Amino acid sequence: MAPGHVAYGMQASYGLSYITADTITAWERGLASPSSAELSALAATLWCSPGELMGAARTLREHRIARGLAPEDVARGAGVEIQAYLRMEETNSWRGNERQSTALAEVLALSVPAFVNVTGRAEPLAELLRSAVTTRWQGYVRPVAKLLPLDRKHVERALRRMHEDYQSRMARTLSWGGGAGSDASGEAGRDYLDRVLEFFWALVPENRG
Repeated sequence: MAPGHVAYGMQASYGLSYITADTITAWERGLASPSSAELSALAATLWCSPGELMGAARTLREHRIARGLAPEDVARGAGVEIQAYLRMEETNSWRGNERQSTALAEVLALSVPAFVNVTGRAEPLAELLRSAVTTRWQGYVRPVAKLLPLDRKHVERALRRMHEDYQSRMARTLSWGGGAGSDASGEAGRDYLDRVLEFFWALVPENRG
């Protein structure tokens, strides 16, 4: 379909009379972006889903659009007021409780890592994980679980394994003895803490449950 054919389809079927061939061309070249309503109409005109026209979704709004859902649908499914949801979508900062978080992940079909990223919880989670592996991990099961739509048994198992792994790495490098051993231990520790989210995702299910 040429840009003019796509524009005509959106005009005729969805009443978007202002859409022209130039509009379609600008979208194709990345010079402009369609609104949520325009993207839905474009996808329907091209007989595909909105998600197929987007790159990898990164935000709450992009995940919602990729699923072809209205804000009201997501808010209702997650059990939050629509205005509260719209504010959270605008700031990409989720503030729901554990039950609402689990419901949001289900409505948007989010993997656990995707949920953490789109709700702005990656860095708070990383900070908790760093504290868990360097101190007593048991005290961090609950605060970590509160950030995730994930069963606590998975969190507990991951934190225990990570704590053991971190402490084992530190002990091995210290056993080399002398100043070089101390330097190596510090480097090994910093590398682990820098990659703490990577280690965590390797130990928990990508999806809920």
